[in-house]
Amino acid sequence: MYAKKFDSEFDSGKDMTHALDISKARRPLQKQRRINVDFPDWMIESLDREASRLGVTRQSIIKVWLAERLEQTASNKRSKS
Repeated sequence: MYAKKFDSEFDSGKDMTHALDISKARRPLQKQRRINVDFPDWMIESLDREASRLGVTRQSIIKVWLAERLEQTASNKRSKS
């Protein structure tokens, strides 16, 4: 498929996953490392309730919330400079 056709179909809202080879796709700067964090019971229960409400896993909500906070902190530091 030529780029023009791909772009045209993508822009029209078609699902283009069939035209992509993602077998070797990588996410730059997304290497993962495992860590252990201890939380009090009340916090885990609150996380589980919110994760259930949103239909995601506990791990997902922790990652999203931490990423949001880190981005907010970085943004605040840039605006103060």
